[in-house]
Amino acid sequence: MNTEGAIGIFDSGIGGFTVLKEIIKVLPNENYIYYSDSKNNPYGDKSDKQINALCENIVNLLIEQKCKIIVIACNTASAKSVQYLRKKYTHIPFIAIEPAYKMVYDYAYDESTLVMATKGTIESEKFNLLYHMYNNHKTILFPCVGLADLIEEGNSSKIKIYLKQYLEPYKGKIRNVVLGCTHYPLIQHEIEETLGQVHFFNGAPYLATHLKNVLQEKNLVNHQQKKGTIQFIDSSNDKQKKNRFFEILKEI
Repeated sequence: MNTEGAIGIFDSGIGGFTVLKEIIKVLPNENYIYYSDSKNNPYGDKSDKQINALCENIVNLLIEQKCKIIVIACNTASAKSVQYLRKKYTHIPFIAIEPAYKMVYDYAYDESTLVMATKGTIESEKFNLLYHMYNNHKTILFPCVGLADLIEEGNSSKIKIYLKQYLEPYKGKIRNVVLGCTHYPLIQHEIEETLGQVHFFNGAPYLATHLKNVLQEKNLVNHQQKKGTIQFIDSSNDKQKKNRFFEILKEI
């Protein structure tokens, strides 16, 4: 059993940090390899075939690095490629993020909800099955075209202009917001400034708990007593991305 192998995590950029942050809370002693595919960001406007190919390349790299389990921290990649990856790589477990829409059904069924996600996620078969199964008939699906790019860029003024343009019409009309892209929790404060007080739903904490359970079931938990290591890989070799990633990491 590869208990000492790293947990591989990948996203189309640094947005998956919001997932890593929740995982570290419950698994602080594990070692992590985080792969940011900023060279090919965003995934939301790519075809299924393109996304499968990108994910396959990343998974091959993470397997070469002896990862024992792989977390897909990108909602679009999860929605489009997780089944493909599980069929192709049967020897390694995959844990996939998904928009926390079921949580609205469970905890706030009668309230107005805005689902913020990429176009690729909202149009995916996986999300549509989830949506139609738990639709509260008070939900607006909003494809946030270009928003993940702005967050990746880290331009706060452009982000505020974008949110004011596209979200302000919903101010006072929405009670719940589903953060359907791992980039979006990085600007949760700015979203609330635009919409007013809302209740956020984010799937990352539940993914972290599920990951821990799977590691325990498969006897893959690393029992080292020291805090684990984190390795960051960026497909564009952008030093600024790496610096920003570790700056955010200090906030944990």
